[in-house]
Amino acid sequence: MDTFPLYAVLVSLVGMFGIFAAHRRPNVREAVTVVTALAKFAIVAAMLPGVLDGETYVFSAGEFVAGIEFVLRADPLGMLFAFLASLLWIVTSFYSIGYMRGLDEHGQTRYFASFAASLSATMGIAFAGNLVTIFLFYELLSVATYPLVAHDETAEARSAGRKYLAYTMFGGGVLVLAGTVLVFWLVGTVTFTPGGIEGLAAVANADGTVVQIAYLLLAVGFGVKAGLMPLHQWLPTAMVAPTPVSGLLHAVAVVKSGAFGVARVTLDVFGPEVAYQLGMGLVISAVAAFTLLAASFIALRKDHLKQRLAYSTVSQLSYIVLGLGLFGPYGLIGALLHIPAHAFMKLTLFFCAGAIHVETHTDHISQMAGIGKRMPVVFGAFALAAAGMAGIPLFAGFVSKYYLLIGGIEMGAAFTPVGYYLAGALLVSGVLNIAYFWPVVYTAFFEAEGDHDAKPLVDFRFGGERRSILAATDGGERIDDAEDRGSEDDSEADDVDIDPADLQPDFSDTTERRDYSEPAPLVDGEYAVDRKPSDHVVPEDGEDAARDDGRTDHGTHDDHAHHEGPPPGGWRRLTPSEALRGEETTWFMLAPILAAVTGAILVGVVPYEVVFLELVEVIVEGVLAGTEAAP
Repeated sequence: MDTFPLYAVLVSLVGMFGIFAAHRRPNVREAVTVVTALAKFAIVAAMLPGVLDGETYVFSAGEFVAGIEFVLRADPLGMLFAFLASLLWIVTSFYSIGYMRGLDEHGQTRYFASFAASLSATMGIAFAGNLVTIFLFYELLSVATYPLVAHDETAEARSAGRKYLAYTMFGGGVLVLAGTVLVFWLVGTVTFTPGGIEGLAAVANADGTVVQIAYLLLAVGFGVKAGLMPLHQWLPTAMVAPTPVSGLLHAVAVVKSGAFGVARVTLDVFGPEVAYQLGMGLVISAVAAFTLLAASFIALRKDHLKQRLAYSTVSQLSYIVLGLGLFGPYGLIGALLHIPAHAFMKLTLFFCAGAIHVETHTDHISQMAGIGKRMPVVFGAFALAAAGMAGIPLFAGFVSKYYLLIGGIEMGAAFTPVGYYLAGALLVSGVLNIAYFWPVVYTAFFEAEGDHDAKPLVDFRFGGERRSILAATDGGERIDDAEDRGSEDDSEADDVDIDPADLQPDFSDTTERRDYSEPAPLVDGEYAVDRKPSDHVVPEDGEDAARDDGRTDHGTHDDHAHHEGPPPGGWRRLTPSEALRGEETTWFMLAPILAAVTGAILVGVVPYEVVFLELVEVIVEGVLAGTEAAP
């Protein structure tokens, strides 16, 4: 019996108790976090060579319930998820230190402990050997991540946490349990088998309706965490959490556990051939195609950066589910490779959003004109990751989407013309990715604070509005144009007060019918997270104006703190030497950003040499071999 999978699960659980024990000593607490993350990765990496050579590490704790064992098994598919999650936890741990200290956040011990517990549950999902074991860790992950979602402890945060539990634990979890019971009733086992559980194909031939129901229960249950529409609403709401948590939710653990669960169900419970024969592969692919297009259109109108990234995640996760429904090796390779590809790219984007917030307290795209000169490295990394999300060559997203396109065309040529439509949806989604990421890059690098055209691709009705800083098209006007036009009421035009604070929606007006769910409503006149000091403030005129390095103090806070948009006089341009020295933010945040974007580039340029493509090929070969061997 191999204990490596058990150690991989337990090490972060032990680390959680160490974090609690060091709650009075922040440096020790964070050292425990980093050491635990390194230890987990070392354990997982130690199993990697053996798994690539065909070895499977299995730990069994004996019978768990109704003759079903509690089994942890490190196979190629589980190793793909575990290796990715343990690697990125190291990066996220360093970033969390910079983020939480930069904002002087409360509850930091609880935060780091919950992170450790979440990674323990994630390892359990990755190495689960049957449906009962994965269900157990699937529910534990929801419990462990709840304190992270509700971290701010505001009414909005608690509401988001309740919605998160309702969708993922009481919704998705119940469906997974029902599907597990039905599969056990049909074939008497729930053990994962590459190519599908033996006997399910025969049952499907005899009574396809019952097997279809079992597949839908499991796929939809895991699809809740994967953000498939219309079960995605918890995900944008959860953006009230700190940005490292958003990175965890969207790139590493939670949504990936949902996509991973759909992969387990399709590849190791039913098998791709049975799923296709039942018509379920086409069903989940069609739902995924609708989700990736609809979420992209919604992302176009989000002005809050994290909200735009949230709907981008809803869209991108659907690529994985779509590929799993494509009956062929290329579609499967593309789907599985998109798991690490999306993780590196999306983690970079969220890390950049968090650094922008810590340094400037700017969250809205319409307030970011010219901010690229203030944070050139951060926005440069954002631009590179965004290019990868759109499928530009030399980035991770291009490789996985290339395989998916070939898989769709292969399916269309050999089986059904629907494959061509799915490939077309992928192409349209790539164009939409450019449409909602390019305005962010353009606004940051190519617009000036005093001559800003915010574009109508944001949180208002198309065409702009009269009292708005947004671009006016045929449906609205800019406020500076209102002063020049011949108004029927000149006295009203003369009284126009162009106060930037008045140009944002009034979230305190609860009678307003329009949906301003993002960003969160103000609490005591400010956002909950902004009640913590930023490590960059704007001094009064004449105060410390001639500092030697031209920078504001870190770690100070006064009544003149800068909370949104450019400070008086505009963003300060960093010199090339300052940018090279990483002075736009702390290295605790900048180094993880550079590490994540480097990973996105390496997966795009040398995917085989960085293990992920090699692992994916081993997985697909095993699934196809199991499918051929199945009766």
